[in-house]
Amino acid sequence: MNASIGLLYFVLAAYGITQIIVYGSIFNPIRPTKGKLGDFFRCPMCVGFWVGVILWVFNRNTELFTFEYTFANLFILGGIASGTSYLLTMLFGDDGLKIQHTQGDQNGH
Repeated sequence: MNASIGLLYFVLAAYGITQIIVYGSIFNPIRPTKGKLGDFFRCPMCVGFWVGVILWVFNRNTELFTFEYTFANLFILGGIASGTSYLLTMLFGDDGLKIQHTQGDQNGH
């Protein structure tokens, strides 16, 4: 498989799993809401890192992506999953693309 396609599958899987953990109503009964764990589970960047690490651990069990088992890859893939999960969360919401409209000052700027 092409490495670029494998990385794309990894990013999409990390984003999807992160979204389910952070925002999925199925986890509402068990998702912590207070304290440090509550803060963690509201943060797509934080959860995304650990989702990336978990995907790295399980990557030998999928044909979608294959990464070598090195500590460098663990941290790099965790960072990729964290950053892209955050970025995609900021770009897309339940209603589609998040577009923020701002009004210029009185001079039209």
